[in-house]
Amino acid sequence: MCQRVASGVTFPLGKPDGSGHTGSRMHTLNQMARALNRSPREVSNLQSRFELPVFPGAGYSEAYLAFLRTIVRLRTLQVREETLRDLWILERKLLRLLHADAGGSPTWFLDACGTKGPGRHRLLLSQRDVGAAFDESTVQPGLDLSPEQSGELFSGAAMGEDLMRLLDEYRRVHGEVRKNVRTALPLVDATVAWGKRKFPALPRRRREASNPD
Repeated sequence: MCQRVASGVTFPLGKPDGSGHTGSRMHTLNQMARALNRSPREVSNLQSRFELPVFPGAGYSEAYLAFLRTIVRLRTLQVREETLRDLWILERKLLRLLHADAGGSPTWFLDACGTKGPGRHRLLLSQRDVGAAFDESTVQPGLDLSPEQSGELFSGAAMGEDLMRLLDEYRRVHGEVRKNVRTALPLVDATVAWGKRKFPALPRRRREASNPD
């Protein structure tokens, strides 16, 4: 499916749950905490600060866990949480303009997380495919992420201007995140190499001997 904007430019529609998705296994809060090497309280705090839905029992999908894993990794790479929250707010606004919330899923903004595939067309946190490399100044997206929508994506020029304004702000914050990550990566690499030298892993036999059943 393609959708048209006032400019007449069209782009292909990306799906949130394509063949590259990480799977349908469900998790509890404690299981997600172990996977993220965080305490359940820390995970609950992330849920609150990023305004994520909370579910009982094993109610958390692989996509939900993938979103949290992205946040934890970016924080490890010294990206400020305030910056990530700003980016998340912008992504949700963009996706609402593109009618990505039309399907009724309570996790519609998370359902593409963990998708395997080229990243230049995907928003950083939600991983939704917007059909074009959004970080290029020439992009004029004309997408509608709602499969039921037909006709013109925007009712007038003002709606298109809103989308482009949000995209410009998104590019700015995304560029800040990218700069932070590129700055932090050499330090992280050096720290990991130092840790491996200072705290080498025990040979398998020694590990088994030190952890008897």
